[in-house]
Amino acid sequence: MAGLIRRSDIDEVRSRINIADVVGDYVTLKSAGVGSLKGLCPFHDERSPSFHVRQQAGRYHCFGCGEDGDVFTFLQKLDHVTFSEAVERMAAKVGIELHYEDGGSAANDRGNRARLLAANQAAADFFIAQLATPGAEPGRAFLGARGFDPSAAAHFGVGFAPKSYDALSNHLKELGFTEEELLASGLVGQGDRGTYDRFRGRLVWPIRDTTGQTLGFGARKLLDDDQGPKYLNTPETSVYHKSQVLYGLDLAKRDISRGKRVVVVEGYTDVMACHLAGVTTAVATCGTAFGVDHIKVIRRVLGDVENSDSHGLGEVIFTFDPDEAGQKAASRAFAEEQRFAAQTFVAVAPDGLDPCDLRLTRGDDALRRLVDERKPMFEFMIRRVLTSFDLDTVEGRVGALRAAAPVVAGIRDPALHAGYIRNLAGWIGVDPQEVSRAVSSAGRAKPIQSRSEDPRSPDARRSDARGPSERPAEPGPSITNLPTDPVTRLERDALMAVLQQPEEVGRDLILRMGDVSFTNATLTVVRDGIAASMDGFGTPGWVDRVAEEVPAVFSGIVSQLVVAPIPEKSDRELSIYCKGVVASLVGRDLLARKAELLGRLQRTDAAAEPDRYRDIQRELMSVEADRRALIGE
Repeated sequence: MAGLIRRSDIDEVRSRINIADVVGDYVTLKSAGVGSLKGLCPFHDERSPSFHVRQQAGRYHCFGCGEDGDVFTFLQKLDHVTFSEAVERMAAKVGIELHYEDGGSAANDRGNRARLLAANQAAADFFIAQLATPGAEPGRAFLGARGFDPSAAAHFGVGFAPKSYDALSNHLKELGFTEEELLASGLVGQGDRGTYDRFRGRLVWPIRDTTGQTLGFGARKLLDDDQGPKYLNTPETSVYHKSQVLYGLDLAKRDISRGKRVVVVEGYTDVMACHLAGVTTAVATCGTAFGVDHIKVIRRVLGDVENSDSHGLGEVIFTFDPDEAGQKAASRAFAEEQRFAAQTFVAVAPDGLDPCDLRLTRGDDALRRLVDERKPMFEFMIRRVLTSFDLDTVEGRVGALRAAAPVVAGIRDPALHAGYIRNLAGWIGVDPQEVSRAVSSAGRAKPIQSRSEDPRSPDARRSDARGPSERPAEPGPSITNLPTDPVTRLERDALMAVLQQPEEVGRDLILRMGDVSFTNATLTVVRDGIAASMDGFGTPGWVDRVAEEVPAVFSGIVSQLVVAPIPEKSDRELSIYCKGVVASLVGRDLLARKAELLGRLQRTDAAAEPDRYRDIQRELMSVEADRRALIGE
C-alpha cells in the first residue's frame, strides 16, 4: 500500500508549478490584470468568462459556478485522478523526487489512470515502430497514396498494428503491464478463447488530450480479409470518452487560441491534410457525431465569449461531405450552432471531395481556399432547404418560405435576424414583409428559449437530473454580494492585497491589520483566518492554511479574494498599491483610535485625575506617531 506523500514535498511541488501553464492546457486564458488570468470555466457551460486564475497564489476560482482550488484540485476534478496521482504527475513535470511517510512508495494500483495512460503510450510507441517493418507495407502504401510521407506519419504519430492476435499484448506484458490493465485500457479484448489484440492489421492514429497524453486509438482497415468496420476506435474506458475528445486538438490548440478559428473535419486523414496544407487549426471527432461535449472543449480552447455586439470574435468552420451522411452531419451541427458565441461557417468541397482528396488532387492552395471561402452556417442551411422546392412556381415559393422561416426564426442576433429576412426574400422572390410575417409566425409557434431555459443546455440537464438530496448546498458569502460602501471596499481590497501579494505588503503590516476593527462581518472572518495562519506566513501553502482556518462556508470567499483582479497595470504600481491599501486600512483604524482618545482626554479632568490624563496623553502621542510613520509624514 502506498504511503502518504510528505507535506513538505507537496508544498515544494505546489511552489514550483505554474498553475497557469497547467490550466492553459485545457482553457485559453487571457490577462485580467496584473498576475490575474481568466477564461471560460471548464466545469460549467458559460458564454462569458468567469473563471479566474491567480498565478502567484497558485489558485483558481469560478465566479459563475463556485469551483475553486489549487493545481492539484484542478487535475483531480478535470482528469478524475486521485490527489496522490495529481501530485505525482506535477512532481514528474518539474523533476522533484517525492518521499512517502512510513517508507511507502508511489501508488501502483493496477488499472488506475496513470497505468492506463502509460499502457497507451507504450502501445503508441509500439505501433510507430511497427510501421517501419515489412508487414506494414499496406499501411505505408495507404499513406503514400494519400500524399503522406514518413515525416508526416511521424508528426502525427501514425503507426501500424501487426496482423497478430497477441503481438501487442505480449510486448506490453514484457514491459510489466498486466492483462487486467490491458483489458481496462481497451487495447485488448476478451473472447471465448481468451484475450486478443483489438487492433490487428490496421493503420493506427493516437488520440491525445490537449496535454499530449495518449487516451486511445483510431484504426483504419487495410486488408481484404478484415471483417471488421472500416474504422475501429478504442472503446469507452476510464480515460477515453469519445464524445469528449477531438483528434488533432493537441497539435491545433495553440493556433486555434491565437487565430480564433477552428476547422472541424470528419476524419483523421482530413486533419493531416489540413495541417500539412497550412490549415493548422483542424480537428476531427473520433468515431462519433459532433456533439455538446465537443462544443464545450472547442469553446474553452477557442476562448469563445460574447462581446458587446453579441457576437463571438472567433470562427468555427465545419467541413461536410456533400453526400447524405454529410448532410445529416450538417443538420446535427446546425442544431447545436447557437451554443457557440463564435460565428459558424460551412465549407463544402467541390465534386464531392473530402479535404484529404481535395489536397491530393488539387493541391494545398485548393484546401486553403476551401476554408477561406466558407459560407455562413445560416446561409448554408437556408439554401439547403430551398433546394427542395421549385422556386419558379407559386406553390414552390410558398413551401420554401414555410420551410425556411423556422430557420430564420431561430437566429438570436437581431442584426443577423433582420439581414436573413431580407436575403430570404431575395432568394425566394417574395416581398420582405411577407417573409417577416412568416418568420414571426414560426417564432411564435416554437418560442426561442433563453439559454438558461433551454432544456438542451448542460445547466438545465444537470438540474433536472439531480434529486433533492443531490442538489448543491446553499452557496457561502461572495465578494459580488458585499456592500459597495467605501469602508467595505477598502476592507475587501486590503484582504485581496494581503492574500495575493503577501510579500509586497510585508509580515509586519499584515500583523497590524489583524488588530484592525472591520465593519463587515464576512470580511472579519477572513481577517481572523489570516491572523490565525501567520505562523505559516511565507510558505507555499499559506493561502490554503487561511482557507482551512475559516469555517467551511467561508472558504469560497477566501478563494475569490485570492483570484479577483487587482486594478493595477504594472509590477511597480502593484507593489505600491498593495502596501498602500493595507496601510490605508490600518491608518483608518489608527485615526479612529486617535479620535476616541481625544474624546476621552477632553472628558478627563487633568486636576482631579492627573495620572489618567497623562496616560491618555502618552497613548495619544504613540498612536499619532504610529499614524504618521505609517503614512510617511
